[in-house]
Amino acid sequence: MEKRAGRQYRCSAWRRRNLPILFLFFFFFFLVFSGAASAAGNGKTHARRINPGRNSSRSNSGFGVQLVRRGDPQRVTIDNGIVAVTFSSPDGDVIGIKYKGIDNVLETLNDDDNRGLRATDFRVVMQDDEQIEVSFTKKWEPSDATVPLNIDKRYILRRGSSGIYMYAVLERLEGWPDVDMDQIRVVFKLQQKLFHFMAISDDRQRVMPLAKDRITGRPLAYPEAVLLTHPSNPEFRGEVDDKYQYSCEDKDNKVHGWISEEPAVGFWMITPSDEFRVGGPIKQDLTSHVGPIVLNMFTSTHYTGKDLNTAYRNGEPWKKVLGPVFVYLNSGDTSTLWRDAKEQVTLGHYSK
Repeated sequence: MEKRAGRQYRCSAWRRRNLPILFLFFFFFFLVFSGAASAAGNGKTHARRINPGRNSSRSNSGFGVQLVRRGDPQRVTIDNGIVAVTFSSPDGDVIGIKYKGIDNVLETLNDDDNRGLRATDFRVVMQDDEQIEVSFTKKWEPSDATVPLNIDKRYILRRGSSGIYMYAVLERLEGWPDVDMDQIRVVFKLQQKLFHFMAISDDRQRVMPLAKDRITGRPLAYPEAVLLTHPSNPEFRGEVDDKYQYSCEDKDNKVHGWISEEPAVGFWMITPSDEFRVGGPIKQDLTSHVGPIVLNMFTSTHYTGKDLNTAYRNGEPWKKVLGPVFVYLNSGDTSTLWRDAKEQVTLGHYSK
């Protein structure tokens, strides 16, 4: 997972009866499965109307939303003059986000084959000057050695919006094999040379160690916990880095992310509602951590174990919309970026 830039939906550990397979959805969207299969239904999910809230940039409001292909059939870009998001096609992985003169805020040094659940078909759900919604889909077949699900990965870009909405529709049909879905999450890996300051809440913000500091450190009782013995910043020597240190309860997991000092840019994961998550408001889960990594945990067994596993047996059908969530980018004085990101949570991005 940590080896690839962009965003994906990931099936992090699907096992088809003792056969371990690791899948990734968008550029970082993880989905952990165990067991059996699922295929796509005939019903279509229609375009989702998004309320842009007040995150629009007036200076660019005259720029309509555009879908761009630049001669490469395996790349498609949607652009509103503020952010430009590039996808692999038809896989549906986010491979680039251009913003404020940064050609790609996502890590570019990772292998292209380290992704998750890949789609096979691309289509434009809707397109006008105000909004574009694109869909990347895959229908499961019994002959597939992949996660037994029908997948529909959706992305929405609006005029004047400094960010992109994303959601997924997952489905298994009646009669399909047994399946456990341990973990479903969205993940982005950002440019390591840019993003060094992480913010989870008003009182949980700091400059973070680098990914290489974990490599040179000493592993402790479990892989996630590492004693920093030779960090790039000597002030971190003797600290323990562990992604679980940055967990929080779902009811409080509304916004988190990273800040680049030069240029002064923020990258934020915003989840105004957690109604689609599994486990209730006081379930704890991961947020952001060293990488720099930004997560959105839709389902997981973290802090609960298999008792909260999402299991489907005896051919039971299932369909669920996960999200939408909003990836927000902002710029300006670094001291104001966190406050601005927090304000986005209350702006009513989703129309009723």
